[in-house]
Amino acid sequence: MTTPVCTGASRAASATASAHAPYASFSSYVRARGPVLLRTARSLTANPCDAEDLLQTALAKTYVAWERIEDHRALDGYVRRALLNTRTSQWRKRKVDEFACEELPERETAPAPDPAEQQALHDAMWRAVLKLPDRQRAMVVLRYYEDLSEAQTADVLGVSIGTVKSAVSRALGKLREDPELTPVR
Repeated sequence: MTTPVCTGASRAASATASAHAPYASFSSYVRARGPVLLRTARSLTANPCDAEDLLQTALAKTYVAWERIEDHRALDGYVRRALLNTRTSQWRKRKVDEFACEELPERETAPAPDPAEQQALHDAMWRAVLKLPDRQRAMVVLRYYEDLSEAQTADVLGVSIGTVKSAVSRALGKLREDPELTPVR
């Protein structure tokens, strides 16, 4: 058996417990019916977290009106109505971010590349092409700057298609190794 140290504190604790006695039935109701009411709230919302918030709000409204509810056998109906009313209020207060319109909005395009960077790249590429031997440079210019096929390039230069292929391959290898073009890769 324990003896209370402070009799005033024990009286205050018992007075608080008796003041909260009517709401002990509310706690037992929530423990017993909470999962069923949560399923009802989940049927009203798409997000499980929103359903939990909705149920908490409805239970808070029920808690405030607990002493005024005469028939505790109809509590499920009362809480369900509170759930529905709360959800309707949330729906009415929601902010609409989308608007119907006849024309689709412009698509956001990627920003255009900087013309100065494009020009610097073009100049660096042209300097690298000028470093190639004459024959390789002619084949690279005809193939990639003039957009001729391998056969057309071979006809213009009077060589075989295999010669064009091998010379262009060697030229591209030299361009890949050019130190001025390494930042581009």
